[in-house]
Amino acid sequence: MREAREVLSRGEEPPWGRRVTATARNSCHDEPVALPVTLADVQAAADTIAGSVIVTPTSPARTFSEITGANLWVKFENLQFTGSFKERGARNFLAHLLPDERAHGVVAASAGNHAQGVAYHAQLLGIPATIVMPTGTPFTKVANTAHHGAHIMLEGDGYEAALAHAQAVAAGTGAHLVPGFDHRLIIAGQGTVAIEVLAAAPTLDTIVVPVGGGGLISGIAVVVKAMRPEVRVVGVQSAGYPGMLHVLGRGPAPSDGPTIAEGIAVVEPGQLTREIVGALVDEIVTVTEERIEEATALFVEIEKSVVEGAGATALAAVLQHGELFRGRNVALIASGGNIDPRVLTSVLMRALARSGRLIRLHIEVPDRPGALAAITTVVAAKQGNVVDVQHRRDLPGLALTRARLDLSVETRDRAHADEIVQAVTAAGFQVEMA
Repeated sequence: MREAREVLSRGEEPPWGRRVTATARNSCHDEPVALPVTLADVQAAADTIAGSVIVTPTSPARTFSEITGANLWVKFENLQFTGSFKERGARNFLAHLLPDERAHGVVAASAGNHAQGVAYHAQLLGIPATIVMPTGTPFTKVANTAHHGAHIMLEGDGYEAALAHAQAVAAGTGAHLVPGFDHRLIIAGQGTVAIEVLAAAPTLDTIVVPVGGGGLISGIAVVVKAMRPEVRVVGVQSAGYPGMLHVLGRGPAPSDGPTIAEGIAVVEPGQLTREIVGALVDEIVTVTEERIEEATALFVEIEKSVVEGAGATALAAVLQHGELFRGRNVALIASGGNIDPRVLTSVLMRALARSGRLIRLHIEVPDRPGALAAITTVVAAKQGNVVDVQHRRDLPGLALTRARLDLSVETRDRAHADEIVQAVTAAGFQVEMA
């Protein structure tokens, strides 16, 4: 990133592509339309946050590439100290506060990544911080945010209610409200991701970015379309929360339902961000919950990296919409890694089940000594690993002299699972795979 900043600050032609101004074209008159954030803003942000925010790796993903048929790189923003890209915008915003503004402190509303980014960098800069979090925020996120020295307030059932309370705190105390995404300094800070990506992988032709409020993709699009206008910027939203698509008139209203990608479950994107996205982003796709889960599990299994649901959506997009990316040189922005451990456990277990590497068998057996041993002997002979067993006698429909065994068995793959089922059936037992 340092080399990229030096080239840009000297005003030289970047080695990775042509440099143009961050403007859009008016579709009716083909006239340039000025946007609220420019490449110069992002360059300035890069200088401001240098040394305070990690330059995360942009690494080739060979196995992901083999799976998808695209040439993939991953930008690991989950490796930031607080686990997400949000630090970039937070640091840039806080660094621009005047001394008297810092003395009054800052307040932010967030249930996760923005909260931790603001709290951490406010602590580093000696700025008192109050973070308003919804009452249902997981304890781990509350504890992690408090660990950075912020005063935590639990208010409201969701983000909108927490934001309203944060605004009231700001009005009543004189504290400065730190927006989550809809501010020039926040957008510019997030855009520094793109400077690093383009410098690390100059052959890219596509960048895939998770989209919630739009701060990250707006900043990235400003940089990409100024430096490398031929590179496609593709946004990703969860199918239940196509908020940006909706405000741009391209999709339905968000459903407000559950999602594993809660980090991008934004009902109302920003005003500045929608303007930039509408002008510069080439395409926005949606992905299903199943694909997000699959991508999250693949990051753990293949890249040995913990990525939250929102951060996994870029990979999910390539998995679900392969025709858009096959054969292309694509960067995936893994935007964060702050996933609840219980959720991650469930994701990994469900992934094992979907791939046939963890199966659950319902087996009816005679209710007599040795029945369980007979079953486990057959499974063991086929190299299956029994990880859990339940013996039930009280189920409706079972004869008095019968019982049901529920076995969870670890296998190599789907074919191995089928082999075990066939062996148990051949031994004279009635088997049902759940």
